Amino acid sequence: MVFRGADLDLAAIRYEREQWMHWKNIKPLREALEALPDVACEMVLGDTVAFVANETPEMEQIEAAARAMMPWRKGPFDLFGLFIDTEWRSDKKYNLLRPFFDLRGKRVADIGCNNGYYLFRMLEDAPKKLVGFDPSALYKTQFDFINHFAKTEIVYELLGVEHLPYYEEKFDVIFCLGVLYHRSDPVAMLKALAKGLDEGGEVFLDTFMIDGEEEICLTPAGSYSKIPNIYFVPTVKALENWCRRAGFGGFEVLATSVTTADEQRKTEWIEGQSLEDFLDPDDSSKTVEGYPAPKRVYVRMTK
Repeated sequence: MVFRGADLDLAAIRYEREQWMHWKNIKPLREALEALPDVACEMVLGDTVAFVANETPEMEQIEAAARAMMPWRKGPFDLFGLFIDTEWRSDKKYNLLRPFFDLRGKRVADIGCNNGYYLFRMLEDAPKKLVGFDPSALYKTQFDFINHFAKTEIVYELLGVEHLPYYEEKFDVIFCLGVLYHRSDPVAMLKALAKGLDEGGEVFLDTFMIDGEEEICLTPAGSYSKIPNIYFVPTVKALENWCRRAGFGGFEVLATSVTTADEQRKTEWIEGQSLEDFLDPDDSSKTVEGYPAPKRVYVRMTK
């Protein structure tokens, strides 16, 4: 990692990560992306981010490129009748949060934005600026694939939450959905979110939780729901304590929900396991490891 005095040299990090697009598993996807036809179309924003063309384009090339970019985790998308049935029905989470935010004229960041599904949905609110952060060359390529047809001005940064305090601007609203439990130092991550927020701004966060009134958290021994990089699963009270230690004054629970097969499931667009494989086949209230099954808490935080 390159430092300039006390700050990260983001220009050097950006240059380094752009080289990821030349990796042997990513380069063919970028070549397929560059060869895509231009299509005069309209983007229709709803639960499915859809595209309607004036004339039906040559779909064989478009579908081949989309399938080469699997697995598709967040969505769904519909490209001229090609339905990308993603593992997650991300519209359910978006629609749950939608009544609680107003993005009009605001600078908005989505941390861990994956292929940008939420960013595309946010265009409905006419924000001033949309920036996605995700250090995945594959997800960046999926975003570029969708944006080839959408032609938006969304900015996609191959950066992580740790770069947020050094970013060129602060944000009015930050979304960080499904990231916290992947971090081995959750308080440090929450501090990074706070440093990336402008005065009067707000953070929308969701993470795994366990039930209980005590200020404690589950620390999986090896994996949680077959996911190896899950470090801490707190009670809501423990999560609130983390947020306050990170510098947030406001902490509001918006909702809690148990993850179900309506929201996360195996599809032909992932070719792998999903929620049904992560739960105890004899007791869906537990993971295969014997821990409580995935449950999420959605919170809004202010400085």
